[in-house]
Amino acid sequence: MRLFGVGAGASADTALNEASEHPSAPIPIVGPGVGETIRVPLGETGYEAFPLILGAAEFGWNVDLETSHGLLDRYMEFGGNAIHTADGFSGGRSEHIIGQWLRSRGRRDRTLLSVRIGAHADNPGLGSVNLVRAVEGSLTRLGVERIDVVYLDATLDATTNLEDTLATVEWLAEAGKIGALGAYGFAPERLVEARILAAAGYPRIHVIDAPYNLVRRQPFEGDLRLVAGAQNLAVTPSHALEHGFLSGRHRNKALTSRGVRGEQLRGHLNRRGIKILRALDQVAEELGVPVAAVSIAWLLAQRTVAAPIVNAFAADHVDELMQGAGVSLSRSQVAELTRAGN
Repeated sequence: MRLFGVGAGASADTALNEASEHPSAPIPIVGPGVGETIRVPLGETGYEAFPLILGAAEFGWNVDLETSHGLLDRYMEFGGNAIHTADGFSGGRSEHIIGQWLRSRGRRDRTLLSVRIGAHADNPGLGSVNLVRAVEGSLTRLGVERIDVVYLDATLDATTNLEDTLATVEWLAEAGKIGALGAYGFAPERLVEARILAAAGYPRIHVIDAPYNLVRRQPFEGDLRLVAGAQNLAVTPSHALEHGFLSGRHRNKALTSRGVRGEQLRGHLNRRGIKILRALDQVAEELGVPVAAVSIAWLLAQRTVAAPIVNAFAADHVDELMQGAGVSLSRSQVAELTRAGN
């Protein structure tokens, strides 16, 4: 499946004029993006999302405001509806950028907004007081009254009493400040504890974000996946392209990156990593789609995965990534890609 439409920044009149100058040219597609008909349930939250969530980890850091808004526009042009950020991304600048975009485009009612909470320097952790302040801070930076899905980030705080945290979440939900509850960095036993508390009346976790892709298979493919399946949790894996390593034509640029990220990427260029890249290239050639789309399609073929969270740097990245939602891998192709990463 190929997603297409009038290019970013091009008007419908321009497209029609170009078509009239070339009688043999195809009729341009004008109107809603074809992806608007593609939605998957986000577990039992009651929300539905395009099966690829646009991540905003680079907004305000490696991507400036204008480019960030262009990426959001492009994603929505194709029919996407889900945006993910975190209070710790770029010290809150990512949320500011998304908030400005929501206001300028008037898209709040048509956008599924998810935020990871717990890593902002001003209000770190999941203690009751800091959690309330963190949510209020995100609401202010985003300029919204409600966050649809809040992911509790346990990476900096795995010891806070979970019952107290969930009691605070209950108050925030009753106040209309948050909708569904998700988790990030939760160990399997922590998720089991949360489900026991939910049986006692506390808010239930419905979604988890776990770093997962063809290269990074563990720790998700273990007890975490078993718990997710048993609890019917929707999985929205982050790091879907492993910082660009699994993105095809941007691979070489990623591998020449400096700093810690570049070192991590080059660390994947072992025998296993090369096998994965070759398998991706082969399937992409067979299907005539970008390598990045195949990487996304493999994730979507995995049990419990609802919608990967993917960051982008440029509009053409979005064009490639969105195709992943329309790629149908055969069983043999899924198996071949999986074996390459074993």
